Amino acid sequence: MVAEKRVTEPIERSPTGETEIMTTSTMKSEPALGDIDSLQGDLDEITRNTGYADGLEYAGFWVRFGAVLIDTALLMIITVPLIVWIYGWGYYNDGKLIAGGPADFLINWIAPAIGTVLFWRLWQATPGKAMLSLRVVDADSGKRLSVGQAAVRYLCYLISMLPLCLGFIWVACDRKKQGWHDKIARTVVVRVKDRGPERVRFNN
Repeated sequence: MVAEKRVTEPIERSPTGETEIMTTSTMKSEPALGDIDSLQGDLDEITRNTGYADGLEYAGFWVRFGAVLIDTALLMIITVPLIVWIYGWGYYNDGKLIAGGPADFLINWIAPAIGTVLFWRLWQATPGKAMLSLRVVDADSGKRLSVGQAAVRYLCYLISMLPLCLGFIWVACDRKKQGWHDKIARTVVVRVKDRGPERVRFNN
């Protein structure tokens, strides 16, 4: 929450040599925009408690691409050892989308889908997005996604992917930085404008 502090200002010295004090005034000390710990809850709560909604911006293409790379690397750390343990290295020479059977389908398709939907629903971000201080929220209210909305967004990745990933590239030129999957699911990805440890201030 916004903290208050008392400020007193000295004025000219009186004829007796004592410093007169102006009437005590009150000013508000704003939290640093980069204080991610205070960004808890839905965006309506953030606005009500800290005023951070005015300090948010739509996340652009490159930072979201970076989040995807992080998520992909983390996913491979989990899935590749499992696949090799079950099917051996020969699995990766097959070239099929589902080469190994039920375990392959579960590890490479079902588990990532369920995990992503749960991350969006519970934490408003996958690990990669969280590391870069991004949040996936409802485009109209700023609230966390429903399970259905998160599932639609994930399934619509296919729509964004098929025409040469044009639906993902669309983020770079869209006014609200929405991909096609965002538009269909009515979601946006946001982040704090000033991500440093504290607000930049100058004395003069």
